Amino acid sequence: MCRLFLVLALALSAFAAHAERIKDLATIQGVRPNQLIGYGLVVGLDGSGDQTTQTPFTVQSLQAMLTQLGITLPPGTNPQLKNVAAVMVTATLPPFAQPGQQVDVTVSSLGNAKSLRGGTLLMTPLKGADGQIYAVAQGNVLVGGAGAAQGGSKVQINHLSAGRVPGGATVERAVATPFLLSDRLRLELNSTDFSTAAAVSDAINKRFGDAASTALDGRVIEVRAPATPNERVRFMAELENVDVQSIAPVARVIINARTGSIVMNRTVTLEPAAVAHGNLSVTISSTPVISQPAPLSQGGQTVVTEKTDIQIKQDGGNLMQLSGGASLADVVKALNALGANAQDLLAILQALHASGALRAELEVI
Repeated sequence: MCRLFLVLALALSAFAAHAERIKDLATIQGVRPNQLIGYGLVVGLDGSGDQTTQTPFTVQSLQAMLTQLGITLPPGTNPQLKNVAAVMVTATLPPFAQPGQQVDVTVSSLGNAKSLRGGTLLMTPLKGADGQIYAVAQGNVLVGGAGAAQGGSKVQINHLSAGRVPGGATVERAVATPFLLSDRLRLELNSTDFSTAAAVSDAINKRFGDAASTALDGRVIEVRAPATPNERVRFMAELENVDVQSIAPVARVIINARTGSIVMNRTVTLEPAAVAHGNLSVTISSTPVISQPAPLSQGGQTVVTEKTDIQIKQDGGNLMQLSGGASLADVVKALNALGANAQDLLAILQALHASGALRAELEVI
């Protein structure tokens, strides 16, 4: 498996450096989505709602909703509901969204409902980080799963306690953006890199003039833009498609310790090093032994004991010389020559990095 990941990384690195569009490298400062959240109720479930004895907030929410509709329950009433579930509703408000537009929402069970399949989300205000209501959600919940239970047996396909309402939220308030507030815009690179910032600024100045942009630091480039909305939109459409010569990234090795996957970029190199690789295996076996008393003996008891056998085996570790590699192909070839599995490669790469032989940043996720 480890060789597959290394070969995949090698195949990706085989592509030559090419030009990239600015829209793939940076975003416009202030032009971003905003997260919305709300608390609501899903009704119409087929007996798969919250167990209200364990989720009293579901009953409280229902009583508050009925009160707003002019219905007051008698004091001391504790309804046992099966078709209602308390849910959290989340959505992403895209940039430049205007009142009246619709966005998708995700509905997730908050209590112990068995399924939201077939339910209807009641009107739920969605708030932003500032506490203001920016959208209102309502609609039928679509759950991409199915399940059945009978006689202690249960069969379930996919997840039943979360679903979506396509176009279920209507935008009620627009979010102000700095897109038209100044005669300058700022581009923010997706990752901090001074070489990329300089290359982006040079490409913009080459296309629109020497004073069109200024690199403020390793992440932000300031750009002069037209004042009128129509001209500014056309300018940004042209700016986004300006090609920037690809810059070699920082040498980096990403290791996923949980899955054993290893990914390297094309700038990783290896200095000459020697690696000794060996496997240590421990085998523990236990055999039950029954001891019985002699025939016709008095007071004897049958005793069950265990005989444990522990064996330790260590394969010989061969010292292998790894020559310096100027490309990822050489690094992959050298590591595959060791015949190590995924977990062994994790340890080998960490040791090479600690010794200074691996010329790359090592990141474990």
